Amino acid sequence: MRILVVDDEPYLTDLLNKALKEEGYSVDIAQNGIDGMECAKMNVYDVIILDIMLPEIDGIQILKNLRNMNINTPILMLTAKDALDDKVKGLDTGADDYMTKPFELSELTARIRALLRREQPSKSPILKIADLEVNTLTHDVRRGGKTITLTSKEYSLLEYMMRNSGRVLTRSQIVDHVWGYEFDGLSNIIDVYIRYLRKKIDDDFDIKLIQTIRGSGYCLKETQL
Repeated sequence: MRILVVDDEPYLTDLLNKALKEEGYSVDIAQNGIDGMECAKMNVYDVIILDIMLPEIDGIQILKNLRNMNINTPILMLTAKDALDDKVKGLDTGADDYMTKPFELSELTARIRALLRREQPSKSPILKIADLEVNTLTHDVRRGGKTITLTSKEYSLLEYMMRNSGRVLTRSQIVDHVWGYEFDGLSNIIDVYIRYLRKKIDDDFDIKLIQTIRGSGYCLKETQL
């Protein structure tokens, strides 16, 4: 699952980035309205967390623009304490939920899960390639009927590759989406975790799904490239 957080408070965005990634989500951060609007237009997200008070373009206007473009991604608005007018305006404009700052992270993640459940009638939580299945709600992973146990970071990497199956993913793309810091070209963390995943989902099976694309990156694909 991929989440966009649009908020101009660095402390809060750092906190949300860390907390949501620990929950297994891929997270993009935008710290002003223009960047947030561009991210929401250019990428597909499962949930958008959108602050109302933003520089450049405020959250209500971003929400209105997205709904006018028929982008129906669930949006959770963040409002200032006791800002009742903002809450009403956000819900009337098309927000799916709101939270008042300050808030508990446990409540935020529970509300995200609730928004994701609402989407399930029209969007299956199951990702599948060959005999590998990933349940994006429960984080259960099975291959050939066998349950596979992954760490949080292994799961995040696998889900990102499953959602982009057939595409070649560069190391910088993987680091950005799974680890969230700038790739310096020196770290071998991607190769290490790819080895971990291969050992768990490929080694005991005839069909190998994780492909190495020399000079480019990795690809999750049923047939050898």
